[in-house]
Amino acid sequence: QVQLVETGGGLVQAGDSLRVSCAASGLAFGSYVMTWFRQAPGKEREFVAAISRNGGSTYYADSVKGRFTISRDNAKNTVYLQMNSLKPEDTAVYACAAARTPTTVYEFTQQHLYNYWGQGTRVTVSS
Repeated sequence: QVQLVETGGGLVQAGDSLRVSCAASGLAFGSYVMTWFRQAPGKEREFVAAISRNGGSTYYADSVKGRFTISRDNAKNTVYLQMNSLKPEDTAVYACAAARTPTTVYEFTQQHLYNYWGQGTRVTVSS
């Protein structure tokens, strides 16, 4: 059985930093594009960041570019999202997802292409 388990969420103040992690099991981790999505209260789930299978390329939503960094450790089957300079609008449930088929940058952002999803970890940023 495939599992993606996110950890590291919490309550922080604006300007603080936080790192969330996603540990994967039951899949060939290195064969999957790994992506973070988030869903804020009252909003649709949105793309945050993606990382290629070998970690050589990363892609970010404009809203987080320059503040967030995605990374992965294939030996540990784990993907990370380092979040700096957090803003109240970053408040959301952050979920990781794994997809085997995406090839283009555009495809990395398409939620319907993702095979597996974690349950999410909640990040709350107070003003």
